[in-house]
Amino acid sequence: MKQTLFDKIWDAHVVQEVDEGPTQLYIDRLYCHEVTSPQAFEGLRRRNLKVFRPDKVICMPDHNTPTVGQELPIQDPISKHQVDALEKNAKDFGLTYFGMMNPKNGIIHVVGPENGLTLPGMTIVCGDSHTSTHGALGAIAFGIGTSEVEMVLASQCVLQNRPKTMRINVNGKLGSCVTAKDLALYIISKLSTGGATGYFVEYAGEAVRSLSMDGRMTLCNLSIEMGARGGMIAPDEVVFDYVKGTEYAPKGDEWDKAIAYWKTLKSDEGAQFDKEVTIDATKIEPMITYGTNPGMGMGITQSIPDLKNESFSKSMEYMGFTAGKSILGQPIDYVFLGSCTNGRIEDFRAFVSIVKGRKKKKDVVVWLVPGSWSVLNEIKEEGLDVILEEAGFEIRQPGCSACLAMNEDKVPAGKYSVSTSNRNFEGRQGPGARTLLASPLVAAAAAVTGEITDPRTLL
Repeated sequence: MKQTLFDKIWDAHVVQEVDEGPTQLYIDRLYCHEVTSPQAFEGLRRRNLKVFRPDKVICMPDHNTPTVGQELPIQDPISKHQVDALEKNAKDFGLTYFGMMNPKNGIIHVVGPENGLTLPGMTIVCGDSHTSTHGALGAIAFGIGTSEVEMVLASQCVLQNRPKTMRINVNGKLGSCVTAKDLALYIISKLSTGGATGYFVEYAGEAVRSLSMDGRMTLCNLSIEMGARGGMIAPDEVVFDYVKGTEYAPKGDEWDKAIAYWKTLKSDEGAQFDKEVTIDATKIEPMITYGTNPGMGMGITQSIPDLKNESFSKSMEYMGFTAGKSILGQPIDYVFLGSCTNGRIEDFRAFVSIVKGRKKKKDVVVWLVPGSWSVLNEIKEEGLDVILEEAGFEIRQPGCSACLAMNEDKVPAGKYSVSTSNRNFEGRQGPGARTLLASPLVAAAAAVTGEITDPRTLL
């Protein structure tokens, strides 16, 4: 029987199936951060259980970590408590822990792939919806709840209902200044935030194959924003080259064996998906959101549609926008480059390509936050930090930062923020903050002009 990529990996990890119930699925890697894991560890203590396979668990604080002064004690008491609790839990249960200032610290969805902890063919979970990022390497990766984190800690398995499968084919080539972020926002705008609910998505087609590893992670990262259980891309030479030589990747003969297996991880010709969608890459321009969910996006030269419903009206009132209007030229107050969506080296290169030779707009607050210490080191090795400093920008320390209001990097009420992160919900970047999601190129254009600007006009 012909199988999809998802079928091949899922079936290889089934421990048992419950009649008219969920599947017991073996998990290759559990990532734990400080937000969703404390109750799971307390559950183990109450039941006097150990972690079943501690070598399969990686712990790392990222949501609550400050992006300035990480070498100092955390000032916010709630953030400090959560980070300290993760460190204690990792120590008590004998787990690998990459704490603040550790060279392997950063955002867990950036650090995992860059160190070879994420590999093709794996099943990967974390108490975080954007675990879908890891699917870019040809893995089944999805977010789970706290009780499920406890389940995996105790048994290295999780109970899951098998999702349906969807393939999104992106035909043609992406145009000038159109990035993986724009592709993702375009797909979400067409399918809506619920258009992939119940599905695991495989991305395919010429435009997807042309994406770099960083771009593929951006695309899979945003799968959850259209309701998908996760997103994935069949591994190829781009993936193999990215993984080879990383610390935790197979070595020697084991590498050869791994490559032989990884090359089988693709959907069979004629494999049936529950749903297929086709996208024309040539119709996509740089994107920007105008509302309060990631599905409310449009091409940057377009005008806000008039949807005439209560939810749309509420969103427009919150954002201070009007249907039928363009937002080109809209003044902005904050710019955020970073997050598990766009905090990798390619994103900083893109940002620099716009700001080089220009100056930061004086009244705009700009947070440039690499996704890991490794990314920060690459920025310095390539001299990007020098170009940014000459343009008036400052690079911060790694962390989730202004993606969500769980640390010190909060956007004030009523202020407009062009953000390369993944969610623009009301209050996501701070109570009352107004977020416009965009690519690093659009963010850079806003940072040097002080308003929403089509990056194609600056290149």
